Formats: sequence, C-alpha cells, structure tokens
Amino acid sequence: MSNNSTPLLNTINDPADLRLLQRTQLAALATELRAYVLSSVSKTGGHLSSNLGTVELTVALHYVFNTPHDRVVWDVGHQTYPHKILTGRRERMDSLRQLGGLSGFPQRAESDYDAFGTAHSSTSISAALGMALAAKIKGEERHAIAVIGDGALTAGMAFEALNNAGVADCNLLVILNDNDMSISPPVGALNRYLAKLMSGQFYAAAKNAGKTVLKGAPPLFELAKRIEEHAKGMVVPATLFEKFGFNYIGPIDGHDLESLIPTLENIKQLKGPQFLHVVTKKGQGYKLAEADPVAYHGPGKFDPAIGLQKSSTPTKQTFTHVFGDWLCDMAAHDGRLVGITPAMREGSGMVAFEKRFPERYFDVGIAEQHAVTFAAGLACEGLKPVVAIYSTFLQRAYDQLIHDVAIQNLPVVFALDRAGLVGADGATHAGAYDIPFLRCIPNMSVACPADENECRQLLSSAYAQDHPVAVRYPRGAGAGVAMQPGLEALPLGKGEIRRTGKGVAILAFGTLLYPALQVAQTLGCTVVNMRWAKPLDVDLLLQVAAEHEGLVTLEDGAVMGGAGSAVLEALAAAGLSKPVLQLGLPDVFIEHGDPAVLMALQGLDASGIEAAVVKRFGALLNSARPVLKAVA
Repeated sequence: MSNNSTPLLNTINDPADLRLLQRTQLAALATELRAYVLSSVSKTGGHLSSNLGTVELTVALHYVFNTPHDRVVWDVGHQTYPHKILTGRRERMDSLRQLGGLSGFPQRAESDYDAFGTAHSSTSISAALGMALAAKIKGEERHAIAVIGDGALTAGMAFEALNNAGVADCNLLVILNDNDMSISPPVGALNRYLAKLMSGQFYAAAKNAGKTVLKGAPPLFELAKRIEEHAKGMVVPATLFEKFGFNYIGPIDGHDLESLIPTLENIKQLKGPQFLHVVTKKGQGYKLAEADPVAYHGPGKFDPAIGLQKSSTPTKQTFTHVFGDWLCDMAAHDGRLVGITPAMREGSGMVAFEKRFPERYFDVGIAEQHAVTFAAGLACEGLKPVVAIYSTFLQRAYDQLIHDVAIQNLPVVFALDRAGLVGADGATHAGAYDIPFLRCIPNMSVACPADENECRQLLSSAYAQDHPVAVRYPRGAGAGVAMQPGLEALPLGKGEIRRTGKGVAILAFGTLLYPALQVAQTLGCTVVNMRWAKPLDVDLLLQVAAEHEGLVTLEDGAVMGGAGSAVLEALAAAGLSKPVLQLGLPDVFIEHGDPAVLMALQGLDASGIEAAVVKRFGALLNSARPVLKAVA
C-alpha cells in the first residue's frame, strides 16, 4: 500500500503519537487504518472480518488510555491487527503469520503493548482482573481493560471471572465487543446522549447517593430500583451484568468515535468494575466481508478489488471434508448418532450435517467443557455422540474427558481435527499433545489414520466401540488416496506392515507413514503403519522387534509421553532391550510458519527422517542391504 494513501497513519509509530492528534482527525485515521488492514491481510492471509470490525474501538482505546502503562487484554486476539499497526509494528505487517514474522495473536515477547498472550477464547477477563488487583496490591494507578466478543462470553470461564470481578473491589473495565447478538445497532443523538450520561460521574454519584438515602425506606428503595431497571431496559439489554456487580453502560455504536471516546473518557474516571457494551459489525468498511463475514474470517491471499475466488484447480480432499462426509453417511445409517461442536461448525466440516440432520446437530458455543459433559449425558441415554473438536481445544475439557466420559466408560467419539502442527496459527493452536494426554486415560483409545481413506475407516472403528475413542487427523489434505464409500471399520488396535526390509523398522503413527515409505525405499527399511497409539498392537510390535536390530518411532506429536514412549513401555514390559530412535515434536513450543517448513525444521520431512535414521543406524543399514520386496 502506498505511503501517500495513509498520510496520517504514517505519523503513528506508537500510541503516544496517536494521542497528539486532534479528535477531529481520528475518523480519517480510522479510514486509513482499515484500508491498511485490508491491504496487509490480502497479501499475507490471516483474520480479516474481526479486525475490520475493531478499528474504531482500537483507535479509541489507545487514544483515551495510556497504553502500555494501562493494560489492554484482547480476548482470543484475532482482532488485534489494528492494535499491532498502531503499536509500532506497521512496517512488519508483511511478515504476519510467517516464519520469523509477526504472530497473528498478541504475544508478550513481541511487544510491551501486548499485555497478555491470547489465542484461545474467554481468558481476557480473568487476566485483566489479575492485572487490576496486582495494581491495587502494589499501589499503582493504572487501568486494566478486557475486550471480549459475544461468542467468547458464552464460555464458562468468562462468567467465572465476571463473578469474581464483581466483588473484587478494583478498577476493571470489561468491553463487550458485540458483533453477532440480535440487538439492533443503537443510532441517533438520544442513544449517544444516554450512553454518555450513564457513563458520567453525575449519573454514578446520583445513583449511589440515591441508593444510600433510600436504604432507610425499603419500599421506596425497591420502587426506585424497579423504575431504574425498567427505564434502562428501554435502551439497553437486561441488567445481567449489574447483577454481577458491574456498572453497565451501553450499548453504543462501536464504529462511532464521537460516542466511543467521550464514553471511555467518562468511564476512565469511575471506580470499581465497569462494563461497556459496544456493537460492531464484522467486516466493517469492506462490503464483501460485511456480506459474508464467515468466508472472510480467515482468508488466504486475495485481491481486495475482486474478493475471494474459488480455485479452478482440482484439490485433494481434506481430512475435514472426509470427516464431514463420514458423519453424514453414518448418521443416515444410524439414527442414534448426534454431532456436537463447540462453535466450530465450518472448521470441523459440519455444515452439511447441520443441513441434513438439524435435529441431531448441536453447536454449544465456545464451551468445550460443556460440550464433553453434554456428550456424556447423551451417551448415558443410549445415543452415540460424535464430538468434533480441534485437538488444541480438547485440552480445555480435560477434566470432563476423564471424569465425565472415561471413568463412566461412555461411548463418545472425539474427532480431533488439527492434530500436529497447524502452521500460521502457531503454538497456541498446535495439536501436539493429544497422544500423550489421551493415552494415559483408562478406557480411552487413540487412532492415528495415515491417509484420508484410513481416516474414514478408523472413524467407523471408533463409532463401533462401546468406550471412548479419539481419532486424530491433521489440517489440510492427505496423500490423495482413493476413497472407499462404505462404512467398513478396521480392527481395533491392529496395525499393518506396509513394506518389508531388513535391519531397521520404522513404526509410523499417522500421516508420517508416507515420508517413512519414501525413506525406506532408499534405505531398505521395514515400514509399519501402526494406526493406533492406544491400544498398541503389541503382537505386531514384538514380531517386528524380533526381526530387526533397530526400531524408529515416528509421530507428528510430542515425543515426551507420545506413541514412541508407548512402544518403549511395551518393549520394557516384554523384557526386550532394543535400540529405539524416537522422532516427533521436541519439548519446545513451535511458532507460526508454513507447516511444511516447520516440519522440515523439526527433521520430520523425508530428508530429515532419513538423516536421523542414517545417523543412528547407519551401520545396521549398510549390513542389511539389498532392499527386499514391498508389500502391496
């Protein structure tokens, strides 16, 4: 984007520069900022609709509050591109979500203005409350602000924090960024006047004084309360948040700086917990994103003048599509099947299922804990729940997984999308830990399909069980194998030998089977498609161990406690001592970047696997040649 098209924005290197502007200049700055966000995201890909919707709110917050001394915590964080641009990172936006570049989410290590690292939802109020109480304990004058969306507010953690904050006696501001609730956007001078009035010192003082005076006359006090609530109910939603102990203000137009800034300035003078309700529009200012905010939530690169275009190039079927097709087919076959998602209908591939089986589709909102226990309740009554959830989000329901599903041994299927590294979303979204945290749970089984067709078959295997089973699969497409349309299941806990060699055997868990086959072609190794991390195919393992001098375990998850650890445990239990090379993700958080590049950096592409095997077992490989036959 040309510097000439953003003359005001070019002068803003940090929020201190922003606060030097006249208020009359802010609308023009917001226009330039929105155009810059659109231009940047179109070149790199990333979150768009949510960022276009928070431009004015971001400008107003940094204009009114003394950031970074005042703390702003952005819930989830996928709406923080305007914040990044205004806080000294404008010139680095071309590196967004790329290896070595800016994160797509707030990161404390990236900037002092990122008060708290976020990426999973509903954490902002808890974190900001901690910061507000820390300031009080240390005797520091500072503001703590949590900006949370209406979707994130559905999670129990947000309400736990509200419940605590309402009695915490500290200066906390919670801003509800409402871009989806069915509330008519407030417009006009009267609404603006009322919002300013309700946030003003006079209103707060008068309300508190009136309550104090009337406390001595209970009937009058109750009458005054009812009149106040009735009057406020004509211009605001229900007084739920006041019941939590907050002073509720709003709703106000989140794109109207002439309303936002005076309201925030008034709130800045108030003491105690404050709740500001702003109404914004996803995709604001870009008509295509306004019309279809879901499609433009996280687009790849595109031309803003044209918008998103469907590719004419045939693409491989993704694992997500495989799951969606299987879910519909199994639901048609078995009327007991119910599908559950915690607000990830599109991401988990459940759009077609919702249309075909609406009475058996449940989107519970951003409430992973509830999703799992809800599934347990359904299973208790003889239904067959399938919970479609990203690997990284199942972590949020770990207690429910153990206590409500596994202990009761209920037949719930967990379809774990985004297993392994996910690329541009980085460490917060990586499904690196599911094998370790699932396989240690009694009654739980874990399947690791190697390709799309095996994913379909293992989903059927999971569904056929009378205990909980997770099927983990990565983001994107697999090897492009031919699909079998039926609902045939593979045996529980049984793997297969895919290639027979000598000396060294590679035991592959999941999609790394295919680079393992490439390596084996060169090195003459045996390759085993293990398929299940739990139950492990111990018979096959012991057979392979007896026939080879060295073993390699290969997985796209954490090495510590992972499938390779399961192999070592099984060998030890059988009293076998065998050299084992464990390959997988190391004990570090892996940041954002292209997934293929990230895997190569971890040595988990074909060349990296080959180098590691040669380094560990070079002598065995040399003595084992020539290569033997492949198994069809």
